[in-house]
Amino acid sequence: MKNLDVEKKVGIEVYLTKTPGINGKLRTNPRDFIVKEIPKHPCRGEYGVFTIAEITSENWETNLLVRELSKKLHISRKRIGFAGTKDKRAQTTQLMSFYRVPQDKLLQVKIKDVFIENIYYSDHPVRIGELLGNHFNIIIRDIDKRNDVEECVRDTVLTITQTGGFPNFYGIQRFGIIRPINHIVGKHIVHGDFEKAVMSYIANPITTEDKASYETRKKLQKTYNFQEALKSYQKQQSLVFEKAILNKLVNKPKDFVEALKELPTNLLTMFVYAYQSYIFNKILSERIKRKLPLNKAIIGDIVLPIRKNITDKKGIMVKKSNIDKINKQIEKGKALISGLIPGYNPVYAENEMGEIEHKIVEQEKLEHKDFIIPEIPHLSSSGSRRILLSPLRHIEWKIYDDNLNDGKLALNLKFNLQKGCYATSLLREFMKTKDIKNY
Repeated sequence: MKNLDVEKKVGIEVYLTKTPGINGKLRTNPRDFIVKEIPKHPCRGEYGVFTIAEITSENWETNLLVRELSKKLHISRKRIGFAGTKDKRAQTTQLMSFYRVPQDKLLQVKIKDVFIENIYYSDHPVRIGELLGNHFNIIIRDIDKRNDVEECVRDTVLTITQTGGFPNFYGIQRFGIIRPINHIVGKHIVHGDFEKAVMSYIANPITTEDKASYETRKKLQKTYNFQEALKSYQKQQSLVFEKAILNKLVNKPKDFVEALKELPTNLLTMFVYAYQSYIFNKILSERIKRKLPLNKAIIGDIVLPIRKNITDKKGIMVKKSNIDKINKQIEKGKALISGLIPGYNPVYAENEMGEIEHKIVEQEKLEHKDFIIPEIPHLSSSGSRRILLSPLRHIEWKIYDDNLNDGKLALNLKFNLQKGCYATSLLREFMKTKDIKNY
């Protein structure tokens, strides 16, 4: 499947930069994609009910890693806290907290490609969102040797740094790289169709996945035979959460709400978040298509102030009376323009940006009350605003001969991003690859 086709399906329809792109491949091995959290450290103490540890892992998606840690420690997943989910095909370093787990017990845990270090006690856990950002050290490989590669990279960097950042799209990982369906599951949850939500997750064959999974999902989509599907899924180690849902449906074939509740809370909420992310991506794409600036406010915009490198959640409406002052703050890096994250209590922009936001929401046939989900109350979402531009004022880069691939080049990029901003949304501006597998 072509990359642009997949990106359009998750609302990413445009580029900021005009360069031709260098193509190339990401994640040839996990150490080509290194991510280190810039954490807010919980206070250290000699004692405390939480054990804090720095966890470095390779080829581990966060939810599956938490599941494995809970099994090894013989504790509930709910006793393990982390600040943000990380990609599987990467080397990631992040803080985690463990409720009432002694340090020596944690040190005894042995998991392949997982390293536990820098352990201490605290009275405070690690919670979702409690990080400042992430540092990335990334290598793009398999770049064809062309005369314009260096010029292309330099021009891309120049455009992004002059703009002050890049479009803050939610990256493909938000929706699923192999199976980009998280937003589809979320859409059905928001619209109250839990059967479609479940079947979109456990069935719904996608051509980019492996043949065995594709055939199993295809058969389940046609037959609704949960018992037979469970037997087939048990042969495949990767389908952990699908098996959990099927176990419930074997006993209660019509109870799709309870089947969804078998999933970890953060994975379940991710579906709704992914649907909101899809709508935000559509809004951002439309603004860029209309050639409205990302780094300069227009009347009707809502800007979010930045204090101590943290974006304020409370926005300020741009009016004729304050637009000059606000744009000076944007130039200084003290404010950013925002776009709508829909919910049951949304705050819309006005004028042309407001028109864009209302248009996209209406296209989805959404009402605000749809984001109140009484069947699974913790999935309800009031909505918010998200910055349109991911700040990036400094980036290090180096092109060299790829020692893993004769006759090819590699590009090494080092940069920091705020929390919630996606490295792949930056990398796509350099690569402009036609093949989703290259991400």
